[in-house]
Amino acid sequence: MKNNHLNRNGHSIYRKSGLYLISILILFISIGILTTVQPAYRFSSSLLTEWTRDIDGFVFYNLLSMENRAFKQAFPEDRQLPKLSSVLFQVATNLKPDDPRSLLGNEIPGFSIYDRQILIAGEGTNYTNLPFESSPPLEEVLRDREALIDEPNEEKDQKEEDKEGSENKTPTTDGRKVVYIYNTHTRESFLPHLPDVTDPDLAFHGEVNITKVSDHLAKALEAKGIGAEVEDTDIDKVLNDKGMKRSQAYDASREFVEEAIAMNDEIQFVFDLHRDSARKDVTTKVINGESYARIMFVVGMEHPEHEKNIKIASELHDLIEEKYPGISRGVVQKEGSGVDGIYNQDLSDNAVLIEFGGVDNNLDELYRAADAVADVFSDYYWDAEAVQANP
Repeated sequence: MKNNHLNRNGHSIYRKSGLYLISILILFISIGILTTVQPAYRFSSSLLTEWTRDIDGFVFYNLLSMENRAFKQAFPEDRQLPKLSSVLFQVATNLKPDDPRSLLGNEIPGFSIYDRQILIAGEGTNYTNLPFESSPPLEEVLRDREALIDEPNEEKDQKEEDKEGSENKTPTTDGRKVVYIYNTHTRESFLPHLPDVTDPDLAFHGEVNITKVSDHLAKALEAKGIGAEVEDTDIDKVLNDKGMKRSQAYDASREFVEEAIAMNDEIQFVFDLHRDSARKDVTTKVINGESYARIMFVVGMEHPEHEKNIKIASELHDLIEEKYPGISRGVVQKEGSGVDGIYNQDLSDNAVLIEFGGVDNNLDELYRAADAVADVFSDYYWDAEAVQANP
């Protein structure tokens, strides 16, 4: 009886030792194959990233906890580890059972515009009304169109701003231009100012466009004591002159952003202003009887330092929501096919792309939004300056 027991234990030990040795052998063979195979046939880091990027991060957090049990102390009590079968199914098929977009996105033409991740959802924001860009031929963007505009009395407004600034003793950057504002899609315009245009995909104009909002934002920042520089280059014209496609707009604008940063080391913040293609019910908010164009922050995920861009976008969203509830549509990330994915945000930790309004908003609504952004950003900027001055 005793001998039988010893025999069973011996067989068990031999079996476990054999499996252990076989596992080590397979591991070394696998490593040898992966390191000696020609580069064209190796697993690239981008491929592995693509396989694993949609897996619940909680899975990796659990793996870390296996090495350091201190991580388990931070586990949410109501959070359950995903089933292994679900994880394997996701990796094998790139489909997520709880997200129909992963199945439909590759089958329905045009559906990919909804395949974006919402980092922070503002009021009413969902996957059906995320910002997207119409892409008409460049010749349509550059076409001459009639525009109607009733500009406010800028001279009167400037005097009132100067008076207000002197009374409130607003702090200033002493002539330093610390904010750089530009427009990658320079000629994005607005239907209320284009009497002969009814197609929202053709809302473009050489003068009455998103650059008006950039100019107004710069003046509003200056009124708050924050020096701002506006890039006045027509990027759409640059594309045409260089024989580039409109899809290369960020390549064209990048040159000017790099030059501005190189020429002015005082630049701390970089804002790229756009106009969304969404309609008025999505891009408009009424506060205290006044209509505002809503804004949305877009972060490109295809560069290593994108977390820093997310940080400033998220902080500005929170501040705007606190002071002007409902104006911000939130923060959305963009990556993958069909989008730029970087948006020149790798050039500055404080680079932000902001969608101002949509094709149906008028300049009055857009200027109110710009004033709101300047108001909130000035609080953000001067608070940060105070912290740096008194660490």
